[in-house]
Amino acid sequence: MMTNLFSVFDPSTSILNLSFNWLSTFLGIMIMPLMFWLLPSRFSFLWLNILMTLHKEFKTLLGFSGHKGTTLIFVNVFSLILFNNFLGLFPYIFTSTSHLTMTLSLALPLWISFMIYGWLNNTQHMFAHLVPQGTPPVLMPFMVCIESISNIIRPGTLAVRLAANMIAGHLLLTLLGNTGPSCSASILSILIIGQLLLLILESAVAIIQSYVFAILSTLYSSEIT
Repeated sequence: MMTNLFSVFDPSTSILNLSFNWLSTFLGIMIMPLMFWLLPSRFSFLWLNILMTLHKEFKTLLGFSGHKGTTLIFVNVFSLILFNNFLGLFPYIFTSTSHLTMTLSLALPLWISFMIYGWLNNTQHMFAHLVPQGTPPVLMPFMVCIESISNIIRPGTLAVRLAANMIAGHLLLTLLGNTGPSCSASILSILIIGQLLLLILESAVAIIQSYVFAILSTLYSSEIT
């Protein structure tokens, strides 16, 4: 009997008491296309088109004030999250993006670097962001408090959104999968179809969540310039 519903997300693979679950984070490197082949594969062309599309979109969001090469950071973040989300859908592969340890490690350094750069180089612009344009003078102190709080919780919302979406789908798949042995043949066929549909939905969520994380990070960085 399962003592804890969330125990399926606990690191469990170990050799000589050394946990190897977090090595799944680096499995994405093995399936990334080789860009330096003499004749690239179709997957390489597809991946290159995806990266170029993301680069153009991030460049549009950053505007002319964005530094050269900034989009590379967000494209890499997108790729890392996407590969980890997809790998977590395979059986017996640890989903690192379902843990706040992983998601906060991505969100916090990005947010802290944005804040340090913004307050050191564009101090007046950062102060102006605390009070939206057209705010009545009476409401200005309250707006400063609200904007400050919303700014501080940004890395938390980024991290929790990604982890919660990964956990929710995996929990559904686990719960439905555990009911399989006790089902009859007719219900089992319905259960398998439901699992396949959920797996397709989770594949879409894996793409959407990595895209949302990268887009929001880009928007947060565009506000400091």
